[in-house]
Amino acid sequence: MQSVRTLSIMKKPTIMASTPSTPPSPQSLPSKTTSLRTLSSKKPRNILTNPIPEEDPKWVPLNLSKSELYLPLTFPTGQTFRWKQTGPIQYTGVVGRSHLVSLKQLDNGDVGYYFHCTTSDSDSESESAADARVALLDFLNVGISLTEVWESFKASDKRFAELAIHLEGARVLRQDPIECLIQFICSSNNNIKRITMMVDFISSLGNYLGAVGGFKFYEFPSLERLAMVSEQELRAAGFGYRAKYIVGTVEALKSKPGGGMEWLAALRKVDLPEAIVSLCSLPGVGPKVAACIALFSLDQHHAIPVDTHVWKIATRYLLPELAGTSLTPKLCNHVADAFVRTYGKYAGWAQTLLFIAELPSQKALLNSTEEKSPNSRKRKLGGITKVPKE
Repeated sequence: MQSVRTLSIMKKPTIMASTPSTPPSPQSLPSKTTSLRTLSSKKPRNILTNPIPEEDPKWVPLNLSKSELYLPLTFPTGQTFRWKQTGPIQYTGVVGRSHLVSLKQLDNGDVGYYFHCTTSDSDSESESAADARVALLDFLNVGISLTEVWESFKASDKRFAELAIHLEGARVLRQDPIECLIQFICSSNNNIKRITMMVDFISSLGNYLGAVGGFKFYEFPSLERLAMVSEQELRAAGFGYRAKYIVGTVEALKSKPGGGMEWLAALRKVDLPEAIVSLCSLPGVGPKVAACIALFSLDQHHAIPVDTHVWKIATRYLLPELAGTSLTPKLCNHVADAFVRTYGKYAGWAQTLLFIAELPSQKALLNSTEEKSPNSRKRKLGGITKVPKE
């Protein structure tokens, strides 16, 4: 999984969020940790076939075309570190905290899903399946039409229109806020391998749901379960200084009125600047990490995580007059404002696609595609058409 959102591993992360000008619509567990694991009274239940199928699951179509959801441009691009590639154009993860599901890009371009197991308060399998599907659709943010959003982006930005032809279906997910928060604390000043190891360790503290494609999957642990893990245990598992931030954040969340889950969910209803300030009150959360959490889990669709990669994109396409200057906290605000002025209330979605276009794997693909374009020669010559010599 090479094309992971590298903004998660930058040193000195910086980001700023901006308010739109127009209101919008595994490492194995230490034995000590194993003894701490608590199990839920609910047992995972298979709602389709009993054994988890590895060869020919019955995929149920989501009725989402490739232009609305293309899995390789959504899951391995740094939004989440919990989903795993478990087959050709197939990714597996957990939604609604307890529903283990695989998604696959089908031959017709549609996305199919298969629930391996789920837990539910309902005794009815049909109701359990319905609950799981609702959780999946919520996680995939299907209430937002990517096609409509991108059409508005294309009208605002010629560069976006060029990229959108090749990078359709890059969708922003709507993750569980606690999962997203802990994952991005792990991502600070880190590399992809270690981020994944840390997230896998944290995940394995939750209830076991099953194995798919050689990977084990768990419910994300509750705050109560996370509170049982000490800083020393996390350091022993390779978390380094981030261990104290995770312990401190869990303690801070547990002390919030109504509990951490309720407090985080309430940030979906406030203005973006207030959400960023609130998130930055937690240990280990700076402005850029806060913006990632806001964008990927709190419905703050115009949050812009600004780092040096996004800065380069901005100075190349949106703020060319600032090319060659150094990124400062003040300029982070300027970058965020420029994205919102150009793309509006879903500016964070536009920034996500522009970021993906800069990933090495996608850049190579785009360069290869442009080489075959009849207009590529003209673009390379600065708009001057020349006839190549024989």
